[in-house]
Amino acid sequence: QVQLVESGGGLVQAGESLRLSCAASGSILSVNVMGWYRQALGKQRELVASITFGGSTNYADDVKGRFTISRDNAKNTVFLQMNSLKPEDTAVYYCTADVRTSVWDRMTNYWGRGTQVTISS
Repeated sequence: QVQLVESGGGLVQAGESLRLSCAASGSILSVNVMGWYRQALGKQRELVASITFGGSTNYADDVKGRFTISRDNAKNTVFLQMNSLKPEDTAVYYCTADVRTSVWDRMTNYWGRGTQVTISS
């Protein structure tokens, strides 16, 4: 019922920037926290950044100062601005959101399919 679609991934050189977007659509009553995870080859999935409805943010230590998460509540969209990219940022980036679809139901966590980000040196 709810879909999260990421966009903006690709291949760039170290030091360059990418901007990821993720739009939630479907039967949405409200969207609470939204965030980005990433999973590098051979590693487990890790939190990159999250943002609450009110705009409070949280970042992984290794992306602080380089990445910025933001959201457009009117469009149910979350963004991840990634600057000064490093080869170690290479991973599949996944969008996630906690969504309430009905006043009668609980909040449910949804995930996008992921988008590949590759940083070359």
